[in-house]
Formats: sequence, structure tokens, C-alpha cells
Amino acid sequence: MKSFWTGERVRLRGIEPDDWQAFMEMDGYSDHQRSGDMLHPPRSAEGYRAWAAEQAVAKPTGDCFRLAIEALDGGVLVGGISTHDADPRTGRFTYGIGVGGGHQRRGYASEAIVLLLGFMFGERRYHKCEARIYAYNGASVALHRGLGFTEEGRLREHEFFAGRHHDLVLLGITAPEFAERHPFGEP
Repeated sequence: MKSFWTGERVRLRGIEPDDWQAFMEMDGYSDHQRSGDMLHPPRSAEGYRAWAAEQAVAKPTGDCFRLAIEALDGGVLVGGISTHDADPRTGRFTYGIGVGGGHQRRGYASEAIVLLLGFMFGERRYHKCEARIYAYNGASVALHRGLGFTEEGRLREHEFFAGRHHDLVLLGITAPEFAERHPFGEP
């Protein structure tokens, strides 16, 4: 019997204290940090240990939580995915994902996103997921379009980093649009 959280390539799981080193290595690449969020000051190994230990025992705040993305081939931590701004009243949520540079373009991100959306739409009754992606991150915009997200707008010169302002692309997908491509399974 297969876990809901396991796909063909990845397994979504809780963050473990021993994951600190993999997250530290992923944060070592400035371009990858900027692609998913923003450039952060360096953190000590002890800071990563403390963060991972804290995440390992953190309880979700409503439907906001953070998970590790583990590759099934080798059991290696390849990234993380988290939900944000989950609002049961409106039925909307956002999420963020980061996959380490050496693990990109292997289908890990797309499968992790599908697993997460299947849970939020099929189990938690959300109606819409929104993603905010820097316009220069063409690979992520293309990934989301391929998963069925629709561009809903663009916030011009919305974020500042690397010495200038950048546009932010707003994408969304509804539960029915998702279910068309990824039907909910039987219990």
C-alpha cells in the first residue's frame, strides 16, 4: 500500500533534525535563493541545526506547513515545499517550493507540487492555489503553466534585489482545473 505523500520520483515528509546540512548546501547558491525567495545573510551550521530541529517539531498553523522533498532514488533530500496564506473562508492558499541546483529539471518539483495540490484541494477542500514567481524565472513560470496554472496578472517592479526592481508574475489554478489534469483517486 502506497502513501498519499509518495509519487513516482519523490516523497513529501516532515523535516528532520538531520536535514540541516542539505538545507545549508541548498542555501549556498545565491541564484537559487533569489529564484525562490531572496538572498539571505549567511547562517552558521549551528543556526541550520537549530532551524531544522525547530522545524522537526513545529506544528502546522492551520493549513500552513513546511515539508521536505525527498528523492525516492537514493532517499536524498532535494528541496522543500510549504503552504502559506491558507484561508479556509475564501478557499485560497499560496505555496513556495525550492529544489537544490543539482536536483533541478528531474521532475521533482512538478511531482511535489501535484502531491501538495492534491492534498490541499482533495483533502482540505481549498478551491484555489496562487503562486507568485519572479518574472525572470522563466523555468518556474513554464513549470507552472505546464501544470495548468493560468497567469492572472503581473505586479510591475514589485520586488527589489540584485540592484534593481523586478516584476512578480501571479499565477493561479482552481481545484476543478487541477482535477481535470490530475483526477482525485479513490480512497
